Amino acid sequence: MNVHEFQAKEIFRKFGIPTVKGGATDSAAGAQAIADGLETEIVVLKSQIHAGGRGKGRFKEHPDLGGVKVLTDKSQVAALAEQMLGSTLVTKQTGAEGTVVKQVFVESGCPIEHEFYAAVLLDRESRAPVIMVSREGGMDIEEVAENTPEKIFKEVVDVHYGLHGFQARRLAAKLGWSGSAFKQGSRLLCDLVRCFMETDSSLMEVNPLVTTTDGEVIALDAKMTFDDNGLPRHPDIEAMADPNEMSPEEVEAKEWDLSYISLDGSVGCMVNGAGLAMATMDMIKHAGGEPANFLDVGGGATEERITAAFRIITGSPEVKAIFVNVFGGILRCDLLAEGVVAACKTLDLKVPLVVRMLGTNVTEGRQILADSGLAITFSEELGDAAAKAVAAAGGAA
Repeated sequence: MNVHEFQAKEIFRKFGIPTVKGGATDSAAGAQAIADGLETEIVVLKSQIHAGGRGKGRFKEHPDLGGVKVLTDKSQVAALAEQMLGSTLVTKQTGAEGTVVKQVFVESGCPIEHEFYAAVLLDRESRAPVIMVSREGGMDIEEVAENTPEKIFKEVVDVHYGLHGFQARRLAAKLGWSGSAFKQGSRLLCDLVRCFMETDSSLMEVNPLVTTTDGEVIALDAKMTFDDNGLPRHPDIEAMADPNEMSPEEVEAKEWDLSYISLDGSVGCMVNGAGLAMATMDMIKHAGGEPANFLDVGGGATEERITAAFRIITGSPEVKAIFVNVFGGILRCDLLAEGVVAACKTLDLKVPLVVRMLGTNVTEGRQILADSGLAITFSEELGDAAAKAVAAAGGAA
């Protein structure tokens, strides 16, 4: 789950991570009121969407306006917020369709001395969180990693203790911090890691992390992504979910506890188990097609959940065929088959359906599908089933 910048900063402050003063709102008048209440004349107006690159992004309706605006005259906040709210911001991460801005964030300006980059993320190789920092803040870190990887410094985090003090001081020294900035920055890096671990985050990014002319170290930006499986331990964070940032299909999937991600292809997928779902999408690609979604129906799928899954998949007009790929373990094949038949009849399914099922009660499941009278294509082998699904959707892309 993603949160907005202003929400991530609320979490930061709970862990003692310094940020500048500000507030979020969904109205131009509210934005002006927040600006008027700030002590600095220089303020920053930031559009709030779940995507990076907002500063370099542009609004479709206002091509000259970026998603982040530094204002030396805060009386202009209301007028610019009026333009941002309800407009579509296009960045590298949104794609060409962009995202409609529903909220803006107004913050105090601060006297920046230097911009840095900091992030905490999970590293598969070390099987632990890793904190990475760079003096090249405010830039695309991907470009820094590709062109000047020596400018990125990393420390593997102790999963039991967190970031050790000597590790934080080593990173602070590599960033060139000294005096009060060295002391504050070292503590801030430890707090970032503690925040990451204690909130079950899967990604934390601060770009830029800044030093100010008076020696402060401040998180000027904040991006956080959380492990959905950890959200039951953090109801306060779960409550931050913004349905405006999700498609109607994603909202419904969340209601039915389905793991769903919309993609751009034409072959809809309904699978049980995340690993099998990934393999299914790979095989669709291998057969020359494109998956329309990731959808893990889970092991406890009921008739109602299967119907909801089909409804979500067919909600996209781009879906030309559906591929059901199930290995029956906890989810028995006969129960799945009953759910598939009920869903097809309830929704009056029009697109071709390809089914591959193996496992518990597979014979009974196949018989239920065969007796249903529905036009279903069967296959026992994954590669063959994927090829048939791609062909049913109109052939290779």
